[in-house]
Amino acid sequence: MKKGLIALAVLAAYGVSFAQSSVTLYGLADVWVGSVRTDDGQGKSTSTTKLESGGVNTSRWGVKGSEDLGGGLKAVFKLEQGFKLDTGAAGSSTGQGTGTQAFDRQSYVGFAGGFGEVSLGKVWSAYDDVSGASNAMFDSGALAPMYTVFKSVNYIDRPVNGIRYTSPTMGGFAGAVSYSLREGSATLPATTAVNLTYGAGPLAVQFGYQVEDLNTAANDTKYTRLGATYNFGIATAKLTLGNVANVGNVNGADTKEVQVGVDYPLSPVVLLSASYAKSDDSQPAGVYEQTRKGFGLGATYTLSKRTFLYTGYRTARSSQAGFSDAKNDALALGVQHRF
Repeated sequence: MKKGLIALAVLAAYGVSFAQSSVTLYGLADVWVGSVRTDDGQGKSTSTTKLESGGVNTSRWGVKGSEDLGGGLKAVFKLEQGFKLDTGAAGSSTGQGTGTQAFDRQSYVGFAGGFGEVSLGKVWSAYDDVSGASNAMFDSGALAPMYTVFKSVNYIDRPVNGIRYTSPTMGGFAGAVSYSLREGSATLPATTAVNLTYGAGPLAVQFGYQVEDLNTAANDTKYTRLGATYNFGIATAKLTLGNVANVGNVNGADTKEVQVGVDYPLSPVVLLSASYAKSDDSQPAGVYEQTRKGFGLGATYTLSKRTFLYTGYRTARSSQAGFSDAKNDALALGVQHRF
């Protein structure tokens, strides 16, 4: 009898432990078909029909979980891998070492509670949280002109050897800070980033700042981003302002960036969006200062809580010394499903 009671007690303990833990498999599948046309401004143009992964968001899958440790404290983890839906290959991005690891997007463990969350591993930089928060055109990698004309899209979004703290939201305000260790490497930058956000009622504001310190370079590359959205009821206006200092670690090679856009819900299931983006270089004496600009127009059609169709057109131009503008146009129709 005593042995039976002990066994029941052990099973009950395991049952409680299991109930306090959770593991979730999740993912996103995004693919589009369309055409991309390029013109180098020097007499050469190409037009390519494509079926490609990640028109709006990078296709990915992952596992995340938490365990209740008591006293409001939880252990948390996340493992996430990007992939190319059109080929099945491992995904790639601007994160460090991407496409070569088992989990190229995120891999971390940490603790969460009323104080916020602390994460250790390969984590998103705090700057990345706000980099596209005020971008129109669904923040689409293929269709939003910002991703074609902004130089700041080349920042390191998920540094390795990362430490991150994310605060809870208090009175509409929240923030985060992240830092990555160089670990003695001569080629691996140490990345420091912070963000501060506010969201209450129709207004949302985001500020982000990131410094990439390369040990072999005299000048750190610095990214600054300020974004805002305001919901007028019939439409939402979006604004993004950015600056990159010492592009490519070159002193005096700077870029100013601006994006303005609007989201207009035509119906409960149809969303229209438009965006204009521009960036201007400031270079050391004798170096050509390029200007880039682009425009995008698109729409989404919601099929369910997890699936939507999207379509859009994006055009972009880049000035060139002694030649006509280089052009890049894209027309796409895609579908995204979350699970």
